[in-house]
Amino acid sequence: MIDVQNLGKSFTLHNQGGVTIPVLTGAGFSVRPGECVALTGESGAGKSTVMRILYGNYLAQAGAVRIGGLDITRAEPREILALRRETLGYVSQFLRVVPRVPTLDVVAEPLLALGVAEEEARERARALLTRLRIPEALWSLSPTTFSGGEQQRVNIARGFVHRYPALLLDEPTASLDAQNRETVLSLIEEAKASGAAIVGIFHDLEARARVADREIDVTGFSPGRAA
Repeated sequence: MIDVQNLGKSFTLHNQGGVTIPVLTGAGFSVRPGECVALTGESGAGKSTVMRILYGNYLAQAGAVRIGGLDITRAEPREILALRRETLGYVSQFLRVVPRVPTLDVVAEPLLALGVAEEEARERARALLTRLRIPEALWSLSPTTFSGGEQQRVNIARGFVHRYPALLLDEPTASLDAQNRETVLSLIEEAKASGAAIVGIFHDLEARARVADREIDVTGFSPGRAA
């Protein structure tokens, strides 16, 4: 489902005389349906860069990244948007939504974009918000007004509302208490059981040990850092 081959990425600092900083070289790994791979490595090794390349936010200088058969390093923007809508979900650490849109609509939106009937989409959203302990009194409010932990749970509900064949998870248990952490880990396990291929960053070592089938040390792909 996810196949990364010989990936290379560098950044050019145009405000510092065009200095080029290599971040990744020769990165490669694959993720099968039903498998969770955790990206590990020291701070600055390139874990978040890999995630952003997988989602199509960063362009790669070399290599190929195929998700569901589509090489996103060569895909057209419309193809990447379709991939995100149908195939590739992403749970980031930060909530990015249009202000003043009610929480229930924020969570249901991925299903509505796929043409799911409005009531069915809202019912799925209600079920996840309830499971993640977001009080019903908040569903009509914008999540931009919520606490950090509540915003993270809205992010998670939105990321899991559609059963994506591939998922990217960036610290999904950060900012969560024990009960909600357990709920999120259960959601990840259910996604794996349904065949989702998952790439995640987990600084929560117990969570990583529970849901990850393998670990990929990104440090080995970082120029000047590899052992």
